[in-house]
Amino acid sequence: MIKFENVAIRYDSGPDVLQNVNFTLAPGSYHFLSGPSGAGKSSLMSLLYLGRKPSSGKVTMFDRDIGAAPREALFPLRQRIGVVFQDFRLLDHLSAFDNVALPLRIIGRPEAEIRSHVGELLDWVGLGKDKQSLPPTLSGGQQQRIAVARAVIARPRLLLADEPTGNLDDEIGYRLMGLFEQLSRMGTTIVIATHNQQMIEKFGHPRLVLENGSVTVIDETQGKKIRNVF
Repeated sequence: MIKFENVAIRYDSGPDVLQNVNFTLAPGSYHFLSGPSGAGKSSLMSLLYLGRKPSSGKVTMFDRDIGAAPREALFPLRQRIGVVFQDFRLLDHLSAFDNVALPLRIIGRPEAEIRSHVGELLDWVGLGKDKQSLPPTLSGGQQQRIAVARAVIARPRLLLADEPTGNLDDEIGYRLMGLFEQLSRMGTTIVIATHNQQMIEKFGHPRLVLENGSVTVIDETQGKKIRNVF
């Protein structure tokens, strides 16, 4: 379970970018994260992928108080998180295959297993013929598919994706969303940051709506709109 309690973020001596943020994400839950530009989406995502600690309040992830945890304790926790960044953050000197294989190699999976699983996933996202290509030689849509494959290959307990279908055509975009649905059913907690209202409406999951630094939880499947739920 992931729990935010009265969480705030501020940078240096400036005002709070996030303030009084409260919500809970149950294992296997699936939420969209939306809100206008500048509302604090990037700051919230950085908390979720353990890129920073809260300025105040409490964030609990994987049964650990993140704010109180020493830096060295966060590394094994990050291995449980898959992230699709909006700018992909691929390693340009590694092939598509080696970028996707990286999470499995970090956790010490056998190389035979890596070859099988990575090859299968790259085929599934339509990049089997490009597995030895370097990211700079590929299109934005192809790089995005590599980033998604890398994020999901180790079946993370938490998957975060920032506009994961922004450079993709509808067919492959909906295929990837179907993959996220499958991971959710297998117990992965999913948070998808997107401005794509059509996608939000099509898949109908609860939303975390950011506005003026605060979060409103909207669950239209239950007919609920709740602020500061925990």
